[in-house]
Amino acid sequence: MRMTSRIISFLLLGAAACQQAPKADKAAVSEPQAVSMPTDGHTLRLDTAACTLLWIGTKPTGEHKGSFQFQDGEIFVKDSTVTGGNFTINIASLRNLDLNSQPDMKQQLEDELKGANFFDAAQFPTAKFEVTEVSPYHPAAKDNSVLLKDATHMIHGNLTMKNATKNIAFPARIVFDKGKVRAAANFNIDRTQWGMTYRADKSLQDKLINSVVNIQFELITR
Repeated sequence: MRMTSRIISFLLLGAAACQQAPKADKAAVSEPQAVSMPTDGHTLRLDTAACTLLWIGTKPTGEHKGSFQFQDGEIFVKDSTVTGGNFTINIASLRNLDLNSQPDMKQQLEDELKGANFFDAAQFPTAKFEVTEVSPYHPAAKDNSVLLKDATHMIHGNLTMKNATKNIAFPARIVFDKGKVRAAANFNIDRTQWGMTYRADKSLQDKLINSVVNIQFELITR
């Protein structure tokens, strides 16, 4: 009987571990910052069809993966240096990617995430990210504070979702490739900072939806 109890406890602990977001850099969150438009240099438009924006949400019993689409965006460049940018995300484009074999559950999850408890796509059809600062990242020897492999820059920007705006900062990898800009990042953010508190209370146990969400993106300009 004791052995059975230990096995059940072990399985429960294993399930609880699933509620943790993937290991990634934690985006620092602060109050919104001023956005200054570059006065010189040039502008590169986002190739929205080639860009990806992925999310991973977790709960005690597992996780769900999904995507958004960029509606439009631009990156400001001066002398092969990124100086700013802004991007609009189509919230109605939210899709689940792991329940294709269960279409009813897939639709139910997508509807819930687009609903008032989360993104409220009917009232807030887009989200926006406006770059406020781009600074080179030069890690010191044995500096393990940044997890993103080959990170080259720190990005700061105002992220607006629903009716809330917060400034977030995260490491990114930015490279110039044949006149195009490619950028990638992988970080975790806390959805409750933007008022999405539904089922974020840890006392809910197996009904909990983790407040920390993993975000991964790859951008490329035209």
